[in-house]
Amino acid sequence: MALPLIEIRDLRKVYALDGVEIQALRGIDLTVEEGELIAIMGPSGSGKSTLMNILGCLDVADAGTYLLRGEDVTRMSPDQLARQRNREIGFVFQSFNLLPRTSALENVETPLVYAGVGRQERHARAREALERMGLGERLMHLPNQLSGGQQQRVAIARALLTRPAILLADEPTGIEDTATTEEILGVLEALNRERLTVVLITHEPDVAQRARRVLT
Repeated sequence: MALPLIEIRDLRKVYALDGVEIQALRGIDLTVEEGELIAIMGPSGSGKSTLMNILGCLDVADAGTYLLRGEDVTRMSPDQLARQRNREIGFVFQSFNLLPRTSALENVETPLVYAGVGRQERHARAREALERMGLGERLMHLPNQLSGGQQQRVAIARALLTRPAILLADEPTGIEDTATTEEILGVLEALNRERLTVVLITHEPDVAQRARRVLT
């Protein structure tokens, strides 16, 4: 039997704020199989973003285990975490995090710059990713020349460029109108039908209902 993509057991995270301990995560158990589309819901302050940061190897837990493809992430060094993050994880955020004075094409190819990939291959892969997102005619547009939905599709294209095993989407529809929300959810669902694993963090019940499994 294949290993789960993600297996978390008794995960705990505590923050100190003004001398007071804040329990962000208390004994979280979670299993994610390859190819799932999962929504994680909860009110503000419930630990959703903390969990997302740990899933994405941006932060580490204080206790518990996190296995990614069977490897224990909780025992990795910062350099190992960075390699795991670059190899396995794609991130999409509510605020897009695009470079404002940089074209869509250059924004998308940024991860490959840090990976040391040559200019010609970077351009080719970034162009392919943008065309896949329906943005083949917007390659040289700056972010402020794109709609909110188009900017988010640029961000998704960038997240997919390293061919990750899992896409983590933190409130990707949180600041958009209904039409744009539908557009972005449609893109995520299409990617999931291609067997990409998607974990979506949201506070919106109608968005969560589009997932195959909802965790609260």
